[in-house]
Amino acid sequence: MKVIADLCVVPLGVGVSVSPYIAECERVLIASGLNHQLHAYGTNIEGDWDAVMAAIKACHEAVHAMGAPRITTTLKLGTRIDREQSMADKVSSVQQKMSC
Repeated sequence: MKVIADLCVVPLGVGVSVSPYIAECERVLIASGLNHQLHAYGTNIEGDWDAVMAAIKACHEAVHAMGAPRITTTLKLGTRIDREQSMADKVSSVQQKMSC
């Protein structure tokens, strides 16, 4: 099953700036080969359910390996079985409606 995920990983106990940890998670996602898009408060990821979940687990493992004692994660998931739809399709649909 294909899934589009919105992931927000927040390491706790590491100080105010978390960007080094988010950068490491971004490296994990790049290595996964999954289509993803970083945004101001998280990352959208699309792909096969198991591959996306494995990448999210790998993000947690990488952030813990950097010394974060705790992580809180917000995860939103969307699936469709009636047709294929990508992140780009969803954005394009809204943009087309704005130009009407």
